[in-house]
Amino acid sequence: MSAPGISEATDLIVRAGTGDTQAWGDLYRQYAPAIFRFCRRALPTREDAEDATTEIFMKLRLKLEQYDPSRSFSAWLYRIAANHCWDLLRRRKARHEQATDDLEGLSLEAPEPNQLEQLIEERTSAEVRKALDLLGPRARMALVLRYYSDMSYDEIAEALGVRRPFVGVLLLRARHELRQALSKQSALAVGGSR
Repeated sequence: MSAPGISEATDLIVRAGTGDTQAWGDLYRQYAPAIFRFCRRALPTREDAEDATTEIFMKLRLKLEQYDPSRSFSAWLYRIAANHCWDLLRRRKARHEQATDDLEGLSLEAPEPNQLEQLIEERTSAEVRKALDLLGPRARMALVLRYYSDMSYDEIAEALGVRRPFVGVLLLRARHELRQALSKQSALAVGGSR
């Protein structure tokens, strides 16, 4: 995310918090494009992402006084965005999520993160987005937070409301599901081109 320096960001945040519309506009211009890209990967449609970006910045305006300047502003903003997208996905119940206790049937042979990245690089963004749409909301959000927003396990745990040790299991399952979804797409593409 291209963001201003720490003191400049803090100054913008303080000014925006006091009602300075110019500072608020600058803050929005600095961070909205990255938040939109995050939402676009986390949510099913472009329209959902546009709406979510607007709603996140409306929430940000109300929560600005809660920001702790000793912490990263962008990480805090991503946490607000992740929570908002997660709530949207949960409320819509767009996908039926596997229970968190059903690990017995899961093969632990999931690709390493670098293998997953290679698999993603070989696909168009539309193919990856379509594969992400097939995942449950929690798996999808975990992948987006980790690989597109580069959040730590602690930040992901906080954003998704799970214990930190569960984040690794969640990412393992999500990578496995994404690899399967991408493989199905490849098989369908090969079968359809015959």
